[in-house]
Amino acid sequence: MVEPRARDLWVGLFLLIGCGAIAFLSVSVGGSTYRGPRGLELFVTFDQVGGLKPRAPVVIGGVKVGQVKSIGLDEELRARVGIDVDGNLRLSTDTSASILTAGVLGDQYIELTPGGEEATLGPGDEIEFKQDAFVLERLIGRLVQSLGNEDGKGKEEEE
Repeated sequence: MVEPRARDLWVGLFLLIGCGAIAFLSVSVGGSTYRGPRGLELFVTFDQVGGLKPRAPVVIGGVKVGQVKSIGLDEELRARVGIDVDGNLRLSTDTSASILTAGVLGDQYIELTPGGEEATLGPGDEIEFKQDAFVLERLIGRLVQSLGNEDGKGKEEEE
């Protein structure tokens, strides 16, 4: 038979490992990670960000190179997005940023397309070339409105 003191030690150790595993999974699922020192912080100003959220991935060619750090409004009431990308990247000044959707109704992310200029972006620089988010609800609303207008014209012509 196992001594009560040894049994208590094993039960305590098991509980400690279990609590550590739960804490690790909680942080992992929540998306919080430590990546060491910050990378290169850049900004992009969009007219429409759709459902883009902080911590959304930033990719180049399908490879994650960073994440969305912040989303706010600038002085002109346009969406200003701060992104944190790998500091080892050398992105040219004519790099473009697009907000895309993963799948038909998936989460949104930012895709960077590097340009060909020799000059590179530095910390705090603004990406000038951008493409706003495609908002499916807005397209459906326009389609319904245009169908409604066509029906209305037909009825007026008959009277």
